[in-house]
Amino acid sequence: MSFLYAIFGKTLGLIYNLVNDYALSIIVFTILVKLLLYPLNLQQIRSSKAINEIQPKLKELQEKYKNDKETLAAKQMDLYKQHHINPMAGCLPLLIQLPIIFALFGTLRDPIQYVFNNDAALANEALSKGFLWIKDLAAPDTLSLLIPSATGFIGALPGIMPILAAAITYWQMNSMYDGQQVNEQMKTMNKILPFVILFTGRTLSAGVLIYWIISSLFQLVQQKLTGHLKKKEA
Repeated sequence: MSFLYAIFGKTLGLIYNLVNDYALSIIVFTILVKLLLYPLNLQQIRSSKAINEIQPKLKELQEKYKNDKETLAAKQMDLYKQHHINPMAGCLPLLIQLPIIFALFGTLRDPIQYVFNNDAALANEALSKGFLWIKDLAAPDTLSLLIPSATGFIGALPGIMPILAAAITYWQMNSMYDGQQVNEQMKTMNKILPFVILFTGRTLSAGVLIYWIISSLFQLVQQKLTGHLKKKEA
């Protein structure tokens, strides 16, 4: 994983040298990464939508053959074949992307080492420029940034950026299944993940949250465009 940290760190460092703004560097870097991963994301979106479109038929099979698991599995595979769906097609792109996502997070969590090559002076200068209301991009965005008098538990509550990240994640996940049948496990995941992002986000650096927000927005736009094109083809 360390070689990915080095690659992403060098790339982000090169972008910073061009734009001289760390927050803008993360935004440009995120867009470049999402563009490179576009084919994989597109395959995952299409596969997820296709599987959700046949959810009613899958539920019928599950009810009809609930006491015969072997026949159920065979009938489900037949249904997938009829609709030209590979049930693993949605998982493979995600599995490929996971190491990349973890490496990105690792790089952004330690920019001094990976982005600024252990140049503490340059790193402090870049990180202290801030972004909007954020004064230090290496620090978490908590309520204490907005309300300096807030201390202790209140001050450690999520600030604006974790709330934005959670809200956009919820919007993005629900737009993926807009107007489609969704199984109970996915419904539960759609409800839980934004809260995980919200409370985990208060401990992450603002730089990591910028990446998450821009990445989720890009994914949301991609899903909307894919859905629009699919409707035009129908």
